[in-house]
Amino acid sequence: MAIDPDELTPRQIVAELDKYIIGQDRAKRAVAVALRNRIRRREIPEELRDEVIPKNILMIGPTGVGKTEIARRLANLARAPFIKVEATKFTEVGYVGRDVDSIIRDLTDIAYRMVEQEAFAAVEDEARRRAEERLVDVLAGVEKKEPPSLGIFGSQFEPAVGPEQQQLQEQRRQQQAAQEARVREFTRQRLQAGELEDQEVEIEVEEGQIQSLQVFSSAGLEEMGFNMQDLLGNLFPPRKVTRRMTVADARKVLTHQEAEKLVDPGEVAREAIRRVEEGGIVFLDELDKVAGRETGHGPDVSREGVQRDILPIVEGCTVMTKYGPVNTTHILFIAAGAFHVSKPSDLIPELQGRFPLRVELDSLTEEDFKRILTEPTNSLTRQYTELLATEGVELEFTEEAIAEIARLTQHVNNSTENIGARRLYTLMERLLEDLSFEAPDIGPQKVVIDAGYVRQQLQDVVEDQDLSRYML
Repeated sequence: MAIDPDELTPRQIVAELDKYIIGQDRAKRAVAVALRNRIRRREIPEELRDEVIPKNILMIGPTGVGKTEIARRLANLARAPFIKVEATKFTEVGYVGRDVDSIIRDLTDIAYRMVEQEAFAAVEDEARRRAEERLVDVLAGVEKKEPPSLGIFGSQFEPAVGPEQQQLQEQRRQQQAAQEARVREFTRQRLQAGELEDQEVEIEVEEGQIQSLQVFSSAGLEEMGFNMQDLLGNLFPPRKVTRRMTVADARKVLTHQEAEKLVDPGEVAREAIRRVEEGGIVFLDELDKVAGRETGHGPDVSREGVQRDILPIVEGCTVMTKYGPVNTTHILFIAAGAFHVSKPSDLIPELQGRFPLRVELDSLTEEDFKRILTEPTNSLTRQYTELLATEGVELEFTEEAIAEIARLTQHVNNSTENIGARRLYTLMERLLEDLSFEAPDIGPQKVVIDAGYVRQQLQDVVEDQDLSRYML
């Protein structure tokens, strides 16, 4: 059963995050309160609503401890438009590269697709019904004919027909209509019974148009995503081509075509903008990489200039998108960085003030690695167990094996670079490399992964420091 995000309390939000992320309780509490405050804001008087701005969060911690995962899972819980971007991808206005406004444009694109999918789902039954009717027409060989136009002269040039001939023509029309109805009904029954799924039919589809136009913006050559059809109106109408495909594939194509006819793109765009403005979440990663102040040689293009460009969208400004203007005042920004070399105080003061909540995430311990391997809903051990089960191999991890994997992960992290839980992915892949390769050939059987097997498979990684450095 789907959870209504408006009903989630901070405690319930943390409980949901606990299903996927081990530890980091302070960060979970901070984002839970931020999400709940959005719900609370909708309930306060309207004259005060615009004054309540999101309390943006700065997560400080080493790589691989769950910063991105917390933000992503929070967005899934809230069913909110979400985008993750790296601050290092952007450059100061006036230099070649992406400008920060593209963050909001991309976020709005994501929101539009989200709302469009929901709108398609809402009309799916009607779209499928209409698609079935079109398939019946094609399969039964019945074409819907438009009544002949009488032109500006009306019916004065029609040949005179006597009453008896009129009656005969009417009888023939009725007989033909009855025959077509019987053919259609028989075809419909076969179609619904699934007897015609592999039969090939020819249907008309719109050939893809040039979807976007590159234009020069203030930041150089920026992909604006203008739709050529919208830009030039009906000057270049979509060209229809006939494609041959199976009934099963044609049903999907026709259902999508009918859904597009039933959904109003303008309404979808308005709802997408509303969701971005009221519930959008931007995860701004690697902020520590652009932390820095002016030097004696002027501002660093890749640092302070980027910070000053990020500042307006975090403070609140209007960004033009192809769906309309988007106000960023109430978008929640979650920034993150390791801050090993730089410090949060190295950010320009104005940007520091826009991230009032600071949360330090803890480095992962050996005990955390044990829990990560088994407790989350999508734990690595479960993922590999399900993957190999498709080949008939039943995988079982002993407690000693889990403890040994966690110990080796901690050992490699301490002896090389500490990359947190990401180290588990490489060690697990190396651990099961041979088994994954042989699984299709060894047939259905049960394989127990114990501590001895773990040590045997990972011994070279642990002993060879140079190899460990090359592995994530």
